[in-house]
Formats: sequence, structure tokens, C-alpha cells
Amino acid sequence: MKRVGEALSVPNESPGQNYAFNWALNADGVTPLKKSAFRITKPLDLKIAGLEQPKKTPLKVNAATARGLMPEAGSADLSFDSFDEVTQRTKDLLSLSNSLYCPEGHVPGAHIGVRVITNSSSLATNLVAYLERAPRREPTSQAVTAYVLEGAEENFEGFAIEEIDEDGEAKSVAAVVVAGQKPTIENVVAGLELSAKGLIADEEERAKKDAKEEEEA
Repeated sequence: MKRVGEALSVPNESPGQNYAFNWALNADGVTPLKKSAFRITKPLDLKIAGLEQPKKTPLKVNAATARGLMPEAGSADLSFDSFDEVTQRTKDLLSLSNSLYCPEGHVPGAHIGVRVITNSSSLATNLVAYLERAPRREPTSQAVTAYVLEGAEENFEGFAIEEIDEDGEAKSVAAVVVAGQKPTIENVVAGLELSAKGLIADEEERAKKDAKEEEEA
């Protein structure tokens, strides 16, 4: 008997190696080169990733001081060029990490989706306790994406809000970058909260603009 065609091997998926999620990370600009990236939407996912369970849930974080020190791209304290440069460098370094931990959920008190991409196991555990749990769906880009790098030589914190066109409709998305030797949960939460506030403000402004155009039509 003669074999017709070639035998194809089915890619093996395993904890930390999920192709659909890897593609979602690629869309966010991070490629897990070590093939170890864990999507974490609930405490059980922490166990699968080999991480500790939260000591307290929900975790309340007082980020008031950190919010006051977190600059927004485009302001006098942080140019878009500087933010983009650090963001790309952070994405590249995260891609080289041995493992990536990616908590997902909602900003507490707001129905705004968040994905945090970090190499910090301790921050991942705390962020799962902080974020409100969201229904688990197929991995897609979130309204807020945070890039958190532990072990960076220089400290950096900043966030940016950008308006994009999605299927003919304008919407805003946000990116948060926190890098340093030991980033704190307060700095990350500050970026998430400021981003949520900015996204809500943009949505309200678009709603007012649409209402005014309808009145004038």
C-alpha cells in the first residue's frame, strides 16, 4: 500500500501553551518566546500556573498617591514618543521572559476589561485578587492592556489613551506601562484606574457629541 499525502502532526497544547491565547498576546505586541504564558481569570488558574493563592479576596488597593505620580502620554510630563519607546522596549523584554502571567478581569466598579501581561508571579496573584472576575470568553484584546516588567534597570510608569476605529465606530483603548526592579501593586492599579476614568470620559464625550448631532439633524 502506498501512503497518499503527508502525515501531519497536531500541535501539542499544555498549561502555558495555548495557541489562541498566544495569538491574542501577539496582537498586544508580546510574543512569548519561551512558550510559557498563562491566562489567569480565576484563582484556579493561579494553581495551574504554579502560583500562590491570594491571601485576601477581594484585595482593596489604595493607589491615591500613585495616581498623582502616574503621567499620561501627551502631557507635559510624558511625550508620546517617550511612552512609545519605553512601551516597545518593555514588550520586547516581556517576550523574552521565562514565563508570562496574564491576569484578566474588570476594573473594580467599572465594566471595563483589563489584561495585565507581566513576568511577576507575586503581582499576578495580587492582581487576580484585585480585579473583578469577568465571564471567561475566547481571548481577545481588552479595553485596557497593562505591560508590567519586573527586573527592569530603570523605573517607569505611564499610561496612554488612544481612540481607534472598530468596524466603523470610534472607541478608546488604553495602555499602561510599569517597569522597575520591583513594581508595586499600587503603581499598576493607579494606571488601571486612571485608564478606566479616561475611557469613561471619552465614552461620555462621544455620547454627548452624537446626541448633539442628532438634535441638529
